Amino acid sequence: VGLFVGEYLRLCGEGFDIDRLADLLDEHGLVLADIEVVRVWNEPGPAADVQAAFEATAWELADRFDCRYLQAIGPTLGGTVAQVAAPFAALCDRAADHGLLVGLEFLPFTDLVTAADVMAVVEAADRPNGGVCLDFWHHARGANDMDLIRAIPVDRVMAVQMNDGLLVPELDSYYEECLRRRLPPGEGEMDPAGFVAELLARGVTAPWSLEVCNEAGWAAPPLDQARRCGDGMRAVLADARARLVAG
Repeated sequence: VGLFVGEYLRLCGEGFDIDRLADLLDEHGLVLADIEVVRVWNEPGPAADVQAAFEATAWELADRFDCRYLQAIGPTLGGTVAQVAAPFAALCDRAADHGLLVGLEFLPFTDLVTAADVMAVVEAADRPNGGVCLDFWHHARGANDMDLIRAIPVDRVMAVQMNDGLLVPELDSYYEECLRRRLPPGEGEMDPAGFVAELLARGVTAPWSLEVCNEAGWAAPPLDQARRCGDGMRAVLADARARLVAG
């Protein structure tokens, strides 16, 4: 599973702690693999203080649970891609001290809008543990250009986040919709199996991660929703592999 640092810190403010988290993971036979999310930031001020706190927590979690991966997103400063490269390189160096890979995600509401933007940052930073996170939602709702995905070297794909959704937005705010209207893979209109088949054909070996943010769906019993998402992802994987065999 992955864990959002902000939620973990909120729980800690209510008396939760890292030992309780360890007990829960052991109880359910789970591994904490991914830590989310640190923003690449190089401007002083309150936002920088928040990011520093998130980072410190990420390092604590990584050291305790031997996590694999740290999720990063770009700033919202209106800067250039080139201006993000140096702080991203520094983040990768700090993460390397804790054995973490770092995936930079493109998001239309940050300064890194497309896969080309994040790849430019990754190339400029030139860190062995730094790469790209491919979130299918932001690909399909964004540039929706597989050539941008194909331009990313296979060894730079650090994580793939899968979901599904409608092609026509339901809400005016992209930000709100991506947090409230995603669907389990295979239940929408975005062809996640085609995306997966393309990545498999290229030899991508990064783990498939489910990120299904759905306000209505998660109002259902959590176990039912988790099964629905897992079943949908397994069906998408089977469909993608069948497409590869069929040529």
